[in-house]
Amino acid sequence: MATMNEVAKLARVSPATVSRVLSKNPFISPETVSRVMAAVEALHYHRNAHARRLAIGKSDLFGLVISEITNPYFSEIIRGFQAAAWDRGFDVLLLNTEYDGKRIEAVVQKLIENSVRGVAVMTSSFEDKFVTELAGKGIGIVTCNPLSIDRLISTVTIDYKTGLAQAIEHVASLGHSHAAVIAGPETNRTASAIKQILVDGLRQRGLAPYPVTHSDYHFDSGASAVHTILSARDIPTVIFCASDLIAMGAIMALEEAGIDVPNDISIVGIDDIPFSFLVRPALTTIRVPREQLGKVSFDALEKLLKLKRHKGAQYVVDTELVLRKSTARARKSSLRPRAKLLHGARE
Repeated sequence: MATMNEVAKLARVSPATVSRVLSKNPFISPETVSRVMAAVEALHYHRNAHARRLAIGKSDLFGLVISEITNPYFSEIIRGFQAAAWDRGFDVLLLNTEYDGKRIEAVVQKLIENSVRGVAVMTSSFEDKFVTELAGKGIGIVTCNPLSIDRLISTVTIDYKTGLAQAIEHVASLGHSHAAVIAGPETNRTASAIKQILVDGLRQRGLAPYPVTHSDYHFDSGASAVHTILSARDIPTVIFCASDLIAMGAIMALEEAGIDVPNDISIVGIDDIPFSFLVRPALTTIRVPREQLGKVSFDALEKLLKLKRHKGAQYVVDTELVLRKSTARARKSSLRPRAKLLHGARE
């Protein structure tokens, strides 16, 4: 295996210059970069990340913590964060919590063991004490949780209010006066905040939010939540769902119960995941620019770590309503309560 000294000799530069080129230092001339990269390719040189960490006392790693690797919500966050990191010569340690307390503790330990420079925490299941612990180790944090900014701690929040207000105004303009809500998990801070914004907004617009149920962020759970809604005495004309996966499950359950979407009941989701325009009917939803969220999170980390006092800051990512086919004018006739869903809607 070639060494950095051998690369430097072939490129006619110093080993320090090779290191700066591989770290994408912007102050190296294009000619020098070209010579070094040609030598790297000719010698099939690969940096030893472990040796580099020992030499400089820190790694080229940034951490990214998400809830579920299988949830399509996170795919674009990962892409945005990773692209921003790679553009600057850094690698990403991706970890997921699965909403499990023991696993979160292991995630924190893994971040510390790998000497990450900073970490973006894109899950609200990450307790504040762990943020404090990581900051105490000198690791920069960007979190989506509503924390006070501090040394080595910045926040990136999603402005759900704008998108939700647009969605409420949209369904009100279609003549809807009775809405149901399938909120996210009761213990999830982001889900609780979205539910409160939504319920308050619906009440202010006279859309009488009832029933308000809870669900985890899975397709089947959205289908199960519809059972409660269809058992109510007054069946709503529109259902607001805390995620697109919940909304897709709701659409499936309603159709299996013989209820037409959107002519009988309209559906509104949140996230605008890649599948939301493929479901039938295509989903009206609130777009969260997740790739931008990933990029902003990395940029916030990099800026935080460059500041002399590592003073944190607050960043905001906007949302907007995306109109598709799952919303229509409110039905004029009432629907009779359904005590049971068809067997296809799984608990």
